[in-house]
Amino acid sequence: MHIGCPKEIKPQEFRVGLTPNVAQEAIARGHTVTVEKNAGVGSGFPDESYLAVGASIAENAADIFAMADMIIKVKEPHPEERAMLREGQILFTFLHLAADAELTNDLLKSGATCIAYETVTDDSGGLPLLAPMSEVAGRLAPQVGAWALQRPNGGRGVLMGGVPGVGPANVLVIGGGVVGTQAARIAAGMGADVTVLDRSIPRLRFLDETYGNLFKTSYASAGNAVELAQKAELIIGAVLVPGSAAPTLIKRTQLSMLKRGTVLVDVAIDQGGCFETSCPTTHEDPIYEVDGIIHYCVTNMPGAVARTSTIALGNATMPFILEIANKGWRRACDEDAHLLRGLNIHAGKLTYPAVGKTLNMDVLSPVLALTI
Repeated sequence: MHIGCPKEIKPQEFRVGLTPNVAQEAIARGHTVTVEKNAGVGSGFPDESYLAVGASIAENAADIFAMADMIIKVKEPHPEERAMLREGQILFTFLHLAADAELTNDLLKSGATCIAYETVTDDSGGLPLLAPMSEVAGRLAPQVGAWALQRPNGGRGVLMGGVPGVGPANVLVIGGGVVGTQAARIAAGMGADVTVLDRSIPRLRFLDETYGNLFKTSYASAGNAVELAQKAELIIGAVLVPGSAAPTLIKRTQLSMLKRGTVLVDVAIDQGGCFETSCPTTHEDPIYEVDGIIHYCVTNMPGAVARTSTIALGNATMPFILEIANKGWRRACDEDAHLLRGLNIHAGKLTYPAVGKTLNMDVLSPVLALTI
């Protein structure tokens, strides 16, 4: 199979879909790999590192899309990339379709087979390709929140860990999954007073037993959420509904209840955001203010630490990339139910129910899609 990796064109996106190590593994199994010129530079992988393992370098993205059987990316394709996809081609990347009807419709029209990193599952019910980026985003959230809290950035002017005689910042993490757990660990490590909200008693019990007194846990009832939000200087939205739009956790009418200069970090912005006033931002211009509340809503947070993120993502995606390349996507999905759950679009049909429900679109069973 010919595997192609174009350069990411999302603003301030420095990650790359293939590391030289992944390329080397694919080439060793008889596949051809072509990477766009300078695609890996932002992650510290110059073209020479790909050439050294036997990959070829293409001058532009058009060449990649024209020759490759499978396109490997990090972020969802932009309109100009979607226009280059063709019938029968495989696209393997993060898609987040529920948050973007235009993207979904373009991919349906392309006739390509689109497998989304964020909906591939594992035996424990986890999301193994989303998890490493969730870990990165979770660990970054307190870091960027601490920066946004500084007064020159519009924040309340509170130091996360405080100083002797002055208390630390109050941090509320909404959601106790991978993102929320990592965010709570880092915020607590910075010296903040941290509380994690979640609706799952077993998850709250796990967090309490695992992390002890490092941070507090609380059940996510409406009353608790409001009370804790009013005390917080930093609120991190970390709720995920796999493949679907993120739920709204704080409405605009509730912003007046928060302290002026409170910071909201919306890690769920890829899925539409979990605060009603959330709008996508970039690393170039990451924050904005609504009603005295600072919002950080960068849609590709892990791109800020591109080398760490790229290597972590490559470690996770490599087995699936090789599985698809070795067997073809049909056989690979037929033999691996977890990979089949990653199938979101095939031959002009939507195949992921949560996306169909969110966008009010008809959905074809992924099992039936294998026969088309």
